[in-house]
Amino acid sequence: MKISILGTGSWGTALGQVLADNGQNVILWGVDIDEVVDIHLYHQNSKYFPNVHLNNQLDASNNLEDIYDSDVIVLATPSFTIKELSQNISKKMEKKVIVVNVAKGFDPETHERLSVVIEKNFAKDKLKAIVNLIGPSHAEEVILRMETAVSAVSEDDEAAAVIQEIFSNDYFRVYRLNDVIGAEIGAAAKNVIALASGICSGINLGDNARAALMTRGLAEIRRFGLALGGKDETFLGLTGVGDLIVTCTSTHSRNFQAGYAIGKEDSAKMFWEDNVKTVEGVRACEIIYLEAKKREISMPITEQIYEVLYNGTKPSEAVPKLMTRDLKPEF
Repeated sequence: MKISILGTGSWGTALGQVLADNGQNVILWGVDIDEVVDIHLYHQNSKYFPNVHLNNQLDASNNLEDIYDSDVIVLATPSFTIKELSQNISKKMEKKVIVVNVAKGFDPETHERLSVVIEKNFAKDKLKAIVNLIGPSHAEEVILRMETAVSAVSEDDEAAAVIQEIFSNDYFRVYRLNDVIGAEIGAAAKNVIALASGICSGINLGDNARAALMTRGLAEIRRFGLALGGKDETFLGLTGVGDLIVTCTSTHSRNFQAGYAIGKEDSAKMFWEDNVKTVEGVRACEIIYLEAKKREISMPITEQIYEVLYNGTKPSEAVPKLMTRDLKPEF
């Protein structure tokens, strides 16, 4: 079985090493020639992982011709690239493939979940199944072979089992889940709450505030997910509360880092001027805010993060607005 990972960033590289450790025939494809050469010649990706030597069997290429005979395609690129990639590569695939999505977000134009985007844009005669590989995981730990658990999420349990088998080992454990809607929403929406968590730290709020934020943030994610057709138990699993915890508490999280910088400045202005990294929560926040408004779903934390990001509200002003809302039962 040949597995191609599209994306030589931190997550694509980490997942590539997992597969190489498992003895799989895997290749990374990327557009950044420096990253490709670094992996191909020197067995490292020093841009993301200084001083980490990669599995010697992990290789990389910038030639798409090298992926067209694959059995599995892993999309490890930002969410806004998924549509175009699906359209471009599927036309030339030599056989039906399992497409594995590891991005967390929504299409910026249609607001659709990423599995929907893939299904609509990948050539039907070349698509065997779609599996999301998502859960509480940071590439910085996976690349060091630190214990991690994620979920292979698909409506096709046979395909999910294939992905579970090829990725699982003694440090990377994969579960199966069939609630695609709930899992994708949980994995994307938690990035918004992670932004809020970073902001809390940036403006020096305490542990009490962050615990409340994560708990009430999970309540928002659950409301939104259930309204769109997700299953309740999913939000208590790896792609729900698990992903929420790791993203809200780890300095590895780009969303937490972005929120922290915004909190320290008490403004999003400098973030918009200086940021060059992909921060999925920023895109997800706008989409979730608009979709929640359309469906009249109460999401007060998301609403305040939207105001901070897009309407110039200071974080120090947003917190009192949340704390002084009308009193209500918790459940």
